[in-house]
Amino acid sequence: MSDPAERQRLDRWIWHARVVRSRESAADLVRSGHVRLDGARVTSPGHMVRAGQVLTIALDRQVRVLRVTAFAERRGDATSALALFEEITEA
Repeated sequence: MSDPAERQRLDRWIWHARVVRSRESAADLVRSGHVRLDGARVTSPGHMVRAGQVLTIALDRQVRVLRVTAFAERRGDATSALALFEEITEA
């Protein structure tokens, strides 16, 4: 069995990384098919994400491509959220 700190539910990670304002919004985003994990569409908010995986998230006005680098137990401020991912989206 792998260490639970090595992975996290997709909706929780999106919420902790402050991509959306609420965990329910994160779950809705995943359920509606706007999230891809390593290029494959994911529709289950409970899908587990691991460090090193790449998320493509289609938001209202932009598409963000993020590499998962870390996990958090709790949702922190915006500065601590930046430590959870590496932005790959080209400006």
